[in-house]
Amino acid sequence: MDLGRFTIEQLSEGFFELFKDGTFTKMDPGRLNNPGEDATLGRYSSAIGIDPLFISDGNHHILVDTGLGWGLDHKSSYEESSNIVTNLEIFGVNPGDIDMVILTHLHFDHAAGCTRVSDQFKTEATFPNATYLLQKSEWDFALHQQQTQQNTPGADYRLDELYRLKADDRFKFVEGNQSPVDGIKLLHSSGHTPGHQVIKIQDSNQTAYFLGDLIPTEYHLNHYSMKRIDHSPLTAKKAKTLILKEAFKEQAQLFFYHSLFNKSGLLAKDRHRNYILKEKRT
Repeated sequence: MDLGRFTIEQLSEGFFELFKDGTFTKMDPGRLNNPGEDATLGRYSSAIGIDPLFISDGNHHILVDTGLGWGLDHKSSYEESSNIVTNLEIFGVNPGDIDMVILTHLHFDHAAGCTRVSDQFKTEATFPNATYLLQKSEWDFALHQQQTQQNTPGADYRLDELYRLKADDRFKFVEGNQSPVDGIKLLHSSGHTPGHQVIKIQDSNQTAYFLGDLIPTEYHLNHYSMKRIDHSPLTAKKAKTLILKEAFKEQAQLFFYHSLFNKSGLLAKDRHRNYILKEKRT
């Protein structure tokens, strides 16, 4: 879709089953046709999508989150899996074209695609010409979690390969709200993790938000069911309330990272004053 001078493409790695211990497996979306008859979904696991975002204005080529990265590594057992690189190929974009990667946070389902293992079995940046932007508080918290082996349920931190990016000075740490490119704003929401950030895209009186795990799917618009997963539930609820209020005022397009079917749409309200999605812009 076009938003002012920006072209925005939502990428997809497919449908996944997320278990309570943080394990991901690829799943057949046909299982969602009769979820009530599935003995696993909803009881021991959840079905989610993995959907990074590509943004370009012709001068800047930006990725927001990089997915699980399955199939990127040399001799990977997931060679046939869709990943961030195979998704970009659909739009004629090569890894070397990306000059900026923005990470909402460092949980591995959002950040594992940042690196790959080369033919020489060396860890390297998946996007060799990109700077990787994240909140300094996110890196500090992730390090602490790794060192103390403390992780919340769901996806966790797996930093082993990301240390290569840090050693190579590929990370650019930011603090608080920032605007790395005119029309792109990083909003430090905290809540889900201390360094979680939401991405706001704005040009020509049009606005969009990429919500990361603050509001991971359309089902989370009116309900808060993340208490067990969020680092600071109260902070997350406040940030969610404020961002949705602003997005509604702006009639903004919302992009969700973990939705299965309704992955984006214009924010509106129904007759009960609940948030809903209208048909997205084309």
